Amino acid sequence: MSARFTTLGRYPTTRLRRNRGEGWSRRLVAEHKLSVDDLIWPVFVQEGANSRTPVASMPGVDRLSIDLFAEAAKEARDLGIPAVAIFPETDPAAKTPDAREAYNPGNLVCRAITAVKKAVPDIGIICDVALDPFNSDGHDGIVRDGRILNDESVEALVKQAIVQTEAGADIQAPSDMMDGRIGAIRTALDAKGYHHEQIMSYAAKYASAFYNPFRDAIGSSGALKGDKKTYQMDYANSDEALREVGLDIEEGADMVMVKPGLPYLDIVRRVKDTFGVPTYAYQVSGEYAMLKGAADRGWLDWNKVLIETLTGFKRAGCDGILTYGAVDAARLLKSK
Repeated sequence: MSARFTTLGRYPTTRLRRNRGEGWSRRLVAEHKLSVDDLIWPVFVQEGANSRTPVASMPGVDRLSIDLFAEAAKEARDLGIPAVAIFPETDPAAKTPDAREAYNPGNLVCRAITAVKKAVPDIGIICDVALDPFNSDGHDGIVRDGRILNDESVEALVKQAIVQTEAGADIQAPSDMMDGRIGAIRTALDAKGYHHEQIMSYAAKYASAFYNPFRDAIGSSGALKGDKKTYQMDYANSDEALREVGLDIEEGADMVMVKPGLPYLDIVRRVKDTFGVPTYAYQVSGEYAMLKGAADRGWLDWNKVLIETLTGFKRAGCDGILTYGAVDAARLLKSK
């Protein structure tokens, strides 16, 4: 069969299967490569010693006590995972309307940071900056008379970022979606001499139904009053995401994130094409639970769908992905 050229111009429209015929050939022509360097592992921590508690709505995910978290971080490091992200289940007795436990230097997060840095100094530690694990209202900001207070919340978030950095965290990752918090945190870090510590902004975080298992894991679902639509983004909006990202970059974000992941790959692509900055996505708890739950029932092959979806993030423009499947993915990638 002779080659024909159409409006594609440079490419013949026949025999595209030639490059797919052998495994070595597919490797040679692959446009995107997923590697362990692309993975960030979110981990839930809890009080206690030598204890783990399964998260019912996230099959295969446990909350870990600090000592077990330090051991898990060693395994992650040995697999080549560059960084872990910490999320706490805070004692309900420590939750208050002003979320002051968030900036207690002796809180669960700060103790976990110190323990991991001592045990595994060469793994990156990313810390969430948001008040929902510590707020008795379950919101990412301080609530008064039913309204989320922006500036008062930013003051608390700055204090939280400082104590987490002082404990040894490498990257502060504000996920709260308050206006102006990136600039305030960057200014405060610089004033304390933390010029090299990074900020990964949850710049385009949507008010999504895919977060529910996460809220179970940190114990905020029962406390949450109302929803988060007054500060997290409307999932109908795309242009607005670019404004949010642009503002955060101008305020000093070193890297930006889109959250959730799979339903928002178009946003990832627009962000990467528009700004060209390090861009990440979070394969959130609901996405993970759908895939893992279906795999546990025999409806999907977990190993295959995990690598396929993570490669999809790379194809969309991600420089890295936060995923609860990071350890499984790292093992699979290293076994190739």
